[in-house]
This record gives sequence, C-alpha cells and structure tokens, in this order.
Amino acid sequence: MKTFLIKYQNYFSFLVILILLIALKIANPSFVRSISNLSFDLYQKVFTLNKTESNVIIIDIDEKSLGKFGQFPWSRSVFAKILENVNVSNPKAVGFDIFFTEKDKQSPEEIIKSYNLIPTDVSELQKLKGHDEIFREQLEKSKSITAVLGSNVPSHSNYDRKAKARFLSKGGDPKDFTYSYTYSIGSLETLEQSVKGLGSISFLDQTDGIIRSLPLLVRFNNKIYPTMGLEMIRVGNNQKNIYIEMNEVGINRISARPYKILSDPNGIIWIRYKNSIKSQYISSSDVYDGKFPENFFKDKYVLIGASAQGLFDLVKTPLGVTIPGVEVHANVIENIIDQSFLIRNPNTYVFELIFAIIVSILTFVFSQKIKPKFSLSIFFGSLIIVIIIGFSLFLFRSELVDISYPIFLLTITFLTGLYFRFIEENKMALANLQKEAKLLKERELAAGVQKSLFPDISKFENFIFAKNVPARDVSGDYFDVVRSSPEEYFFTLADVSGKGVKAGMYMAKASSIFRTLSNLKYPLEKVVFGVNNELVEAKFKGMFVTAVFGKLNINTGELVFINAGHESILTFDQNKNYEYIKSDMPPMGIVKYFTESMVKSTTINLKGKTFVVYTDGVTEGYLKNGEELGAEGVQNIINNISDVTPKSIVESIEKELNWGAEKLRDDITCMAININNTELIKKKKS
Repeated sequence: MKTFLIKYQNYFSFLVILILLIALKIANPSFVRSISNLSFDLYQKVFTLNKTESNVIIIDIDEKSLGKFGQFPWSRSVFAKILENVNVSNPKAVGFDIFFTEKDKQSPEEIIKSYNLIPTDVSELQKLKGHDEIFREQLEKSKSITAVLGSNVPSHSNYDRKAKARFLSKGGDPKDFTYSYTYSIGSLETLEQSVKGLGSISFLDQTDGIIRSLPLLVRFNNKIYPTMGLEMIRVGNNQKNIYIEMNEVGINRISARPYKILSDPNGIIWIRYKNSIKSQYISSSDVYDGKFPENFFKDKYVLIGASAQGLFDLVKTPLGVTIPGVEVHANVIENIIDQSFLIRNPNTYVFELIFAIIVSILTFVFSQKIKPKFSLSIFFGSLIIVIIIGFSLFLFRSELVDISYPIFLLTITFLTGLYFRFIEENKMALANLQKEAKLLKERELAAGVQKSLFPDISKFENFIFAKNVPARDVSGDYFDVVRSSPEEYFFTLADVSGKGVKAGMYMAKASSIFRTLSNLKYPLEKVVFGVNNELVEAKFKGMFVTAVFGKLNINTGELVFINAGHESILTFDQNKNYEYIKSDMPPMGIVKYFTESMVKSTTINLKGKTFVVYTDGVTEGYLKNGEELGAEGVQNIINNISDVTPKSIVESIEKELNWGAEKLRDDITCMAININNTELIKKKKS
C-alpha cells in the first residue's frame, strides 16, 4: 500500500487540488462571480446587436425639456398633455418610469392650501380642475402602467396596493423563489387605481454597478408584481393573466401571451443589450408641443423616463457604456418580443463544472505521460475548445457559458502537472547520480589522484590564494594556477559532478588538457574549447564540469575569464561595493562541440578590485547556527576582515564552514585574486 501511494502521490496531490478548486466554484464567492460576469460581458461586446428601428419609443426627460418646463418634478398637467398627445396615435402601452408619490403642489387646490389668498382668487381657483385629476382622467383613458419599486424601508403611505396582473402558476408557488422586498414605493392611490398595470422597476444589487439581469417577477409585502417590461407586454396585448410554470428547482417559464420567456429558478432573465439609437428617443417637450409625425407612436411600446444628468437615473451595461435606466426596460421589452434574451440555467452550470473537471484530469494525465511540448499543445488546444464552445453557444443559442472557470482550472492543472513532472524528473536524475556514486568504492585511489592535481599555491599566495576542503575522502572540486609568462597566469576553479575514481579520472583529464593548453599560451577561448572537447570524448556518462577559467596580467591588471555554467563570480572594490557576474553558457562535457557564440569571455581590470570564485559548497555550507551561508553570508565575512587579502578571504570562509562538524555538507573550494600589493608580487616574481 505504501509503495502504491508513493508511486501515485502526484495524482493524489492533484486530486486534492482539484477538489479544492471544485469547492471554490460551488461556494461561488463574490470574486468568482465577478470573473464569471466579465466573461459574460465579453460575449456581448464581441457579438453586439445593432438596431435600426425599435418597437419601443422613449419619451425623454432631457436637458431640452427641463429647459422648457423647469425643475423636476413637473406639474401633472404636463404629463397629462404628453399622454393625451401620445394616445392619439394609439400606442400598445405607455409606461411611466417615474413616481408620482405626492400630490401636485402646482395644482389649484394645493395652491389654495399653501398660500393666503384673497377670496376672489380662491373662488377662481376652485373653478379649475386639479392637475392630479386631469392626469388621472388621461391615465384612465389609456393603456398606462406606473412604476413600483422594492424597498426594505417602511413606506410613508399606508396604501395597500396590489398588482393589476393576475398570476396563474402551474407546478408550485412562485412566491418561494421570487426576489423579495419588505415594502414597496409607488404612486398616489388615485393614480394607481386608474392605470391598467403596475410594473416593477427594481434592479438587482450589483457589486460592480453593471445591470446584467433583471427579475421578471418581484415580491413586495408577500405580493407578486411583474417587471415593467413584462407588464407592458401584458397590457399592450390586452391580457389579464401572467402564466408561471414551475419545476423541481423553481420557476421555469413565464408567459404573457403571445410571448414565453425562459428564466432562471428565481424568475430572473439576463438582458441581451443592443446599441442605443437616437431615433428611439424623443424629447418630452416635442411630444408636449405635438412635434412628431402622425402615427409616430402607433403600435409602439412607449416609455417615459429621464436621461438628464441631474436626475441621476443612469446605469452601466455589459457593453461598457452608460445608459438611462429607462432604456434597460426598453431592452427587456425588445428581448421578449424578438426572443433574444440570454439563457443561464442550472444545467449549463453543471455542464461547465463536469466539462472543466474532465478536461482538467485529461490535461494533467497527459502532462505526466508525454513530453512537455506535446502537453503544452494539448493545453492550448483545450483552451481553444473551451472558448469555441462558449462563443458558439452564445452566438447560436443565446446561452451564457462561463468560460472563465474552465480556463482557470485548466491553467492550474497544467502548471501543477508541469511542476510535478519537473520534481519527478529531478528526483530520478538525483537518484541516478547517487546510485553511480555508491558503485565507486576506490576512494583512496581517487583521493591520491586528486591531490596530485592541486598546485603549490604558496608560490602565488600574495595575489592568488585557493583552498579545497573535501566533504568526503574524495572531492568533486578542483583548482589550478599555471604561470605562462612572468606577467601572465592562467587559473581555473571547477566543480565535477560525481565523486570517487570516476570523478578523479574525469578531473585528471580536465587538468591535463588545461595545463597543456595554458603552457602553450593558447587564448582562453581555445583552452575552454579544448577542455570541453576532451571531456566529451572521454564519454563519462552522466558527468559534467562547471568551471571558471581565467587569465591574469599582473602588470596591467587585466583579467579575462569565462564562466562555464558555474556559480556567480563575486567582485568588489576597496569600498566593498559588491557585484555578481552570472554565467551565460552551459557546463562542459554536455554539449559535444561549443560554438563560438556559446563561449563568451569577460574582461575586467583588477586594479583596486578583488575577484572571488567558489563552488556551491560554500554558499550551501552550514554555519554553526544551522543556517546556510549564502551569498550574503560571504559578503558579511569579507566585511568583517580588517586586512583584506586573498589568503584572509579564503581562510575566513573556510573557518566559518569547517567548524568541527562531523562532516561537511559539500566540498568547500574557494579562490581569491587581488593584485593591490604589487611590491610583494614583484618580489615574489624575482
């Protein structure tokens, strides 16, 4: 059982991650919903519907009409005249996206109450009909709908209103599923009793302020009301009833004959917005003055609402634009008529989840079984499939599919698979190296070979000092210094992969060719070419060398070096300003033949500077407190040295790491170069 768990631990780990991501989707927190909504918005932006004409006309309370009639609210006589002029054309229905909550203060009876008038004026005003009454009479003559709004704040009115529509439900009680408010806000009782319909203008609470969906049915004080658009459809087609079909999860279908609307279980529809057109709007002042073509409103659904900035009835849409709130209801009416509303149902949600899980599992399995470049192709292919499915269902079926979650799940799955693959391959590589090391038992022979390779560093210690401390009997590190002329010195510091006899022979090969080429005064690049070629030809399977090769002129201070896959080189000036120079080429013994573009040398002037190079056993070595030394630790050691010389640097580093532990973590090899003490150098040369 233990062996089985170890073998498939990556799959078990992935399964845990997958379960957590599924739980995140099911919990559906606000940030997840926000991401989904953005993907839904993308559909509408890509496939935006244009319109040249509309079944809905909006009578606009705009800046022009405010200039004519003054500050809002206007006298009811204005709306009465507008309604009278509209009704001449016999519209389907007229909806007021406006509240008439108080009596008209400009009405004669209200003026009498408000002002201390002389009896003659009072008598004349009493002869005039009240503005509310004039407006009520026009409402009674027309197919008018006034607005109601959901509220959780108690209403000032005790009027117990009820919907004009009659609701017939099949399969259950829709009240248990509708969006609910405790109270409602509407118009005066006398006005509401005179209209043919009451329509809700309540929007759903949106965290980002974008109106994407709308409840077709809303509950106020345990009474159901239709939304404004649905009510206008009912009244416009002379219907008394709204039909509601229920299923096991809630509301399924809402009908106002001859139209049927699919909704979510809570009676909510997603609005398919169309681009706004100027021809859909007409100013209230123009309608009041009769400045519109004959039969302009015939068989049209007419909405009266505000676009003026100061009236604060503007909302954001998925198209990325701001429109008057009344246009939202216009879009709902158009969606119902042409059946273009969007669909988002529970079956789609389940499909998204199952599809994402299946594709993610397949992607992960493939990432473990095939080469990364092929698994990458599968990953991108899966993403393309998800996007195509999402856009196709929207384009051809008006169905909203959340592509953000499958894309997110696929991405996490793919990255997880690559990570596990990387870890597994590195474990296998490490295991192979360890297996080879255990097979090499001839440690003494290897140690003897290795000791013969190191130079007598005392000859150079005034300007070059190096030291090797093996962690075992045999070190995988190596350094060398060769004097090619009175002024020039070749040097190297290397780290051989592997230990024992095999590593010793590998190192001996590298040392032999380095010394030969150095004594022949070959350019540094040719030295590197030669060492690499000999190592490749030696055919030591699985072994390679990281190394720094350098050539120093102690007269000019010019130091030319090449870093072949080794640790970063440290340089610092007399003010101890540190700089690290990284390698930009591979180790030796891997690539059969180096190209000229691969072997790049770096030239610096060492006057006033110190050059330090070390193996990874230094930075990864343990301090007494159990922490790794690290690059920063090397700097701290140097900062604490009062007399900075190559020998003091190397011995101080060695002292910090070789503190009497039973065994070192890894071989310690370090070299430092500093030509500032020129007198001692010249003395040593002579």
